[in-house]
Amino acid sequence: MDAQVDHGALWEVDKPAATYHRPVSTRSGPDPGVPPVTTITSAPEPLGVDQARRQRRYLVQMGIRLVCFLGAVILWPHVPLAVSLVLVGGAVVLPYIAVLGANAGRERQDRPGDALVHPQIEAGPERPGLDR
Repeated sequence: MDAQVDHGALWEVDKPAATYHRPVSTRSGPDPGVPPVTTITSAPEPLGVDQARRQRRYLVQMGIRLVCFLGAVILWPHVPLAVSLVLVGGAVVLPYIAVLGANAGRERQDRPGDALVHPQIEAGPERPGLDR
């Protein structure tokens, strides 16, 4: 009942690779005459990923605002007035820009084929005897 299994045959690397039923192309782009395939990559990113990306961007901008504000306060007596005013201006303007970016929401991606097609219904033939 003990079947002899040749384990060495499983690991042979000198055998030719599997053959394909059709030649593999190395060029990029769709093959002519082959209809496009809908893939999951054409789906929009999940809402949680979008929110996390916007939160990260907002926090980075608020961090830059904090650096501008602290830089203006600490460097006020040591640098020219114009440098301090630019830092204060950045600390004042950045919250507005950050809030606009955070509230922008999901960007709409218009892709061909995503639009709903509304077929037009044409009037049928006239039927005698119906009063309109």
